[in-house]
Amino acid sequence: PQSTLPAAVRRDNLHGAFAVRSPAAIAGRAVVLVDDVVTTGSTLAAAARPLLAAGATRVIGVAVARATSGP
Repeated sequence: PQSTLPAAVRRDNLHGAFAVRSPAAIAGRAVVLVDDVVTTGSTLAAAARPLLAAGATRVIGVAVARATSGP
């Protein structure tokens, strides 16, 4: 799982991982992204980039949980 990898490796793994199949469906709309757990925010950021490039007016990231370090 991504969560076991260092932050730099997670970022590298996400390069080019997301694409928009139908930009016309995104253009001019606000989009909500849902992730299960946010550790660094890299996944949400990587997924948001192509949505914004496709013309999304805004991308809102929502996560069910946030990973923390330490007790």
